[in-house]
Amino acid sequence: MSLYHKALVDFEKMYYAHATLGIILSSCLGGAAAMLILMSGHGVSQMIQLFIVTTVCMGFNTTVLACLKSKIVFNSLITSILVCVFFITYHIIIL
Repeated sequence: MSLYHKALVDFEKMYYAHATLGIILSSCLGGAAAMLILMSGHGVSQMIQLFIVTTVCMGFNTTVLACLKSKIVFNSLITSILVCVFFITYHIIIL
């Protein structure tokens, strides 16, 4: 059984707890990513990056609020975390 499958099964068992923690985590990481993006400037490229981060984080929140299948919610949580961590890491290295 892969790590992804184990995490998905655990996510499905305690869906409401994990979805709530996911909203908090995604929002905090999105806020940190947005702050770092805006600290590096206000140009077109930063606004595109800000749009991507905002869209991905809000997309996860939408999947939770729309009560979609737990696998879709889990995948959007992983996507949100990866995108935010990528932009945070990228802007920490640049700054």
